[in-house]
Amino acid sequence: MAILITGISELVTCDDTLEGADQSDGLGILRDAAVVVGAEFEDAPTSVQWVGAAADAPAADWSFDLGGQAVLPGFVDSHSHLVYAGDRSAEFAARMTGQPYDGGGIAVTMAATREASDAELRALITARVDEMRSQGTTTVEIKSGYGLDVEQEARALRLAREVTEETTFLGGHVVPPEARDDRAAYVDLVAGEMLAAAAPHAKWVDVFCEPNSPHAFTGEEARTILLAGRAAGLGLRVHGNQLGPGPGVQLAVELGAASVDHCTFLSDDDIAALSGSDTVATLLPGVEFSTRSPYPDGRALIDAGVNIAIATDCNPGTCNSSSMPLMIALAVREMGMTPAEALRAATVTAARSLRRTDIGSVRVGNRADLAVVGAPSYLHIPYRVGVPIVKTLQV
Repeated sequence: MAILITGISELVTCDDTLEGADQSDGLGILRDAAVVVGAEFEDAPTSVQWVGAAADAPAADWSFDLGGQAVLPGFVDSHSHLVYAGDRSAEFAARMTGQPYDGGGIAVTMAATREASDAELRALITARVDEMRSQGTTTVEIKSGYGLDVEQEARALRLAREVTEETTFLGGHVVPPEARDDRAAYVDLVAGEMLAAAAPHAKWVDVFCEPNSPHAFTGEEARTILLAGRAAGLGLRVHGNQLGPGPGVQLAVELGAASVDHCTFLSDDDIAALSGSDTVATLLPGVEFSTRSPYPDGRALIDAGVNIAIATDCNPGTCNSSSMPLMIALAVREMGMTPAEALRAATVTAARSLRRTDIGSVRVGNRADLAVVGAPSYLHIPYRVGVPIVKTLQV
């Protein structure tokens, strides 16, 4: 069945090859537009079949009119931690009165997550993904990292795989309390038995490379884990340079990681390395908002030619928000990015950080992952901050 969607005041395609589109901000905008979506056969994924001016729209089996709202690619949230139980709101309150974040609170979540049943975790994950979809997110990456033993990490990824194909093994999140007397043994466990159990359920491997935290991993420890993950057939992602200068960015670029995330404290050499690479710098402004930390300099990265994505880092400790519209607003308000740059970072470049070309843009043949804005332009996303005007378009 082909479905014609009309009444689109502004269609943001994020397709820089689309003829006739306004490419002045790199968004490929069509005004007074229409889209045809459909599936080739029953149970096939719905895809974009036609894009263009409403006056030129072809006939379809069914149609509906959005009444002058804007449409854009569904958000791609390329960094989240949704497999967890427990509550750390008291930790947030303490940070607001001056307590610094050093990664130690992860152990609190680890204990609660280990105690939760499969059914409890499944219900929590499903509710969080539904919450994301209600705000325009159509693709989400989900990491493990709150089990931190062989059985629990494999379980987390198995449950995450039920809701997304973008699953990331993060046994290298922190060193759990029971392993802190022998860090080397824990690194060997992550790179060995734990990885072997997790890999069948994972697409990616990640590590918190952060020498500024006593709980996270050094550059050499991170290298060991990443190389083992690559040998197991997983793509590479890195948490890097969040709490201070460190080796994370350079390591990510050296190993050809798809993304290095946080990038809060960067040297000129880090920026130069990123600008000459295919590694996407994924910025997570909700973390800085929730920890009262300095924001990354998005403007400097863009001006240097670095590919930037933004994501929520939705997690129980440092950013318990699932709102990509909020991340866009923070990127504009606090990181020197234009609304157009922030929207690209939340869609097509975020898809690039997952090495995906079938999402993040409205293009013939791509998945029909669309979001609708309850306003005539995408500019209302950062303009009406905190107002739930974006939602996934159900077709």
